[in-house]
Amino acid sequence: MKPCNYNDARRGFLKKSAAIAALYITPSIFVKAFAVDAVVPTPIAKEKLSVTINGKLVQVEVDARITILNLLREELSFTGTKKGCEMGQCGACTIHINGKRTKSCMELAVNHQNNKITTIEGLSATEQLHPMQAAFLKHDAFQCGYCTSGQIMSAVACVREGQAKSRDSIKAFMDFNICRCGAYQNIVDAIEEVAKTSAKI
Repeated sequence: MKPCNYNDARRGFLKKSAAIAALYITPSIFVKAFAVDAVVPTPIAKEKLSVTINGKLVQVEVDARITILNLLREELSFTGTKKGCEMGQCGACTIHINGKRTKSCMELAVNHQNNKITTIEGLSATEQLHPMQAAFLKHDAFQCGYCTSGQIMSAVACVREGQAKSRDSIKAFMDFNICRCGAYQNIVDAIEEVAKTSAKI
């Protein structure tokens, strides 16, 4: 009787296993290939949108699924509004819609027909800095600066809505926004100064 060679037996087993696997796998590959070829792309729904951005009327045709954030940044070049988490958590994309602060990553553009949007680019009506922007500079209320536009938009809302009566109330209101650099105390200092010195912002 011929002695069994372990290596030969192992090679034979692997060859048989590979052949069997090929028989099972190959048909599914062909099915997937034909299925992909048979798919007809669905046209993307477009809707006409009329919205006022920073005081100017904008009329565009948009993908019904696009968020205000992506409309502003990718279609209209308002890149001051930052794209952070896109989950409504960080606040980097904060803008004002009809005077109310809003996380633009969470809002579909088509839901804001005829609304008024203000971004960081339109915060000041003149070429001078808005008082809150100037205060952020004065108090060094940022480090990397990525979250700063969203922080400033929330800070303006904080003062406008009467939520800057104390440092604690400012902190509570500004929980809406995250600063990964940890410039929170300086941010509160800036807001506190504007609340005391600006009659209307």
